[in-house]
Parts: sequence; structure tokens; C-alpha cells
Amino acid sequence: GRAVRLLSGDQPVAVARMAERLGIGSWRAGATPDTKLAALRDWQGQGEKVLMVGDGINDAPVLAAADVRIAMGQGAMLARSAADALLVSNRLMAVPQALALAQRTRRVLRQNLAWAALYNLACVPLALAGWLPPLAAGIGMACSSLFVVLNAQRLQRG
Repeated sequence: GRAVRLLSGDQPVAVARMAERLGIGSWRAGATPDTKLAALRDWQGQGEKVLMVGDGINDAPVLAAADVRIAMGQGAMLARSAADALLVSNRLMAVPQALALAQRTRRVLRQNLAWAALYNLACVPLALAGWLPPLAAGIGMACSSLFVVLNAQRLQRG
């Protein structure tokens, strides 16, 4: 469900070669910062959410205008300061990996929030009413926290 486009200020031969290697059908070479910004505004005007990846000083204005901004790790400081995320590896394949990790993180975060809310909605009133001994409530809270931490650690596996 994502459209991938390559918009670069580099020479057409180099951009065409990179687009072919990456399997990107829509690309433009020789783009200036102004033409990049105009293209971004056009896509946003069509209702698209735009994720921009850049590394140079000339990418900073476009990064600043994008909905989601990613700078390459070895890029210019101006581009890195305008970004939401920084890819340290300097590999383009890190972009889809970062997006997949963000989706998994959002899912785990929602699970953890749901678990914590469920526990608190069920156990806190029981403890306040005296139907749940304080020791059991404390153990339950510790186990709930442990569950949340272990659930979050699943993100490290991959």
C-alpha cells in the first residue's frame, strides 16, 4: 500500500541505475530542492502522507515539509536536525526494516496499554473494596509490570 518514488538531484544515469537496482519504477533525476519541495507538496495535496529520506543540505527543506522525515546517518547535520529518525547504518534497506519495527512497536505498545488498563480496572477496585488482600494486589501489580516488560522485549527478537 505504499508508493515508492526516487527523487534525486544526481545525474540521470546514476539515478536510473539505482532505481533499477531497487525496483523503483517512478524516479526523477536532476531535481533541485525547489522541485523536490514542489513534488512533495503535490503528493500531499493529493492526500498522500509522505515519508522522505534524505542526506544532504539540499534535502533539509523537503525533510522539514514531509509528514515523516528520515535522515541517513552520514548525512549533513542540517538534514539530520530536520529528521524524525536517523538511520545509522546508511543502508536504504534499513528504511523498510525501521517501518516494520515501528509497526510492531505500536502493536506491542497497544497490547501493554490494554493489559495495564485491564489489570487496573479489575484489581484496583477489588483492592479498594477490601476483596483483594494488599499482598495479592502488590504481587499482581509486580506480575503485571513484569508481563509488560517481557512483552516489550519481544521487539528485540525481531
